[in-house]
Amino acid sequence: MDPVAFLRLFAEAFIDVLGSVLTIAIFVRVLLSWVQVRLPLGLADFLFSVTEPVLGPIRRALPAMGGIDFSPFIAVIAIQIVQGLLLSLIRLA
Repeated sequence: MDPVAFLRLFAEAFIDVLGSVLTIAIFVRVLLSWVQVRLPLGLADFLFSVTEPVLGPIRRALPAMGGIDFSPFIAVIAIQIVQGLLLSLIRLA
């Protein structure tokens, strides 16, 4: 396999895994906000530190909507769009 093809496959896999992990982390954070669960030490802090850089700016940009936080929904859609665009660009190169 030539180096360019290898780098292309690596970049595709990296973007795919990164998008999936971030999406799963957002879903887990949403689920944990609905139920009281005792997590191992540091896991909740880790989830917060991974997801807040994505959710925080969206939450600040959205107007208040009756106590419902739509930032996770919008973040997941944005992640999917960006992931699709990046993968398309890599495949075209």
